[in-house]
Amino acid sequence: MNTGKIIGGLVGFMVAGPFTALLGLFIGHQFDKGLGGALRPMSAQEQELVRTTYFETLFSLLGHLAKSDGLISKVEIAQAESLMGNMGLDTSSRRAAIELFQQGSKAEFSIDQTMATFNRVCGRQNNLKRSLLNYLLALAMADGELHPAEQDVLQIVAKHLGFSASLFKKFIEMVKAQSQFRDSGYQPQGPNTQGQLDAAYTALGVKASNTDGQIKKAYRKLISENHPDKLIGQGMPEDMVKLATERTQKIQTAYDCVVAHRK
Repeated sequence: MNTGKIIGGLVGFMVAGPFTALLGLFIGHQFDKGLGGALRPMSAQEQELVRTTYFETLFSLLGHLAKSDGLISKVEIAQAESLMGNMGLDTSSRRAAIELFQQGSKAEFSIDQTMATFNRVCGRQNNLKRSLLNYLLALAMADGELHPAEQDVLQIVAKHLGFSASLFKKFIEMVKAQSQFRDSGYQPQGPNTQGQLDAAYTALGVKASNTDGQIKKAYRKLISENHPDKLIGQGMPEDMVKLATERTQKIQTAYDCVVAHRK
């Protein structure tokens, strides 16, 4: 449906007659070109291409991240294997993930080419772009810290995805804070410490000075961006739904912590 053309033409005609209506149609056409693809549901073939590209990009970048400091450690291999286990990959998918990981660790691996392919296929799905960076950050920090070489690689990825340096820094802070919360729901054990509250605010990307309404808006936005059903609809591999679910549960736990304190 050419929504932009219809709206632009009607508004132009009502305001100034036929000539402006034509101008409105032209502007509406540009609108449809820009947003129409995002509004149009993806075909089954398009969704399969997005799923494959997302999977290939994630695991090859994981291999590249692991090798970024010069040596793939046993801990990093264990983390990758744990991820595959959490995803419930079948034998064939696990074999493919391992091959991609190994390809990403090779000297000839091109991060620029990989991200160009990802953007061409998945670039219109902003939630997938955020989730890719968030997953990479979370996995890079699984050992408790983000090494300089890993941060350099992730900064390149963020730049390819269109995220500014300041937004990338905020993502790091949020992912680090979210990792402090369990995904089984908020269960208060006495009064919240200041450290817990600070982490909860950071996990939501807000400040203690924000109003209740602003915090709820930020929370709802995060839940929407990371909602498993929405990500699947945009082409995320179903194997990765568990990761998305765990992330939303951590966000929920952080929000419940803030709400409990404010009450």
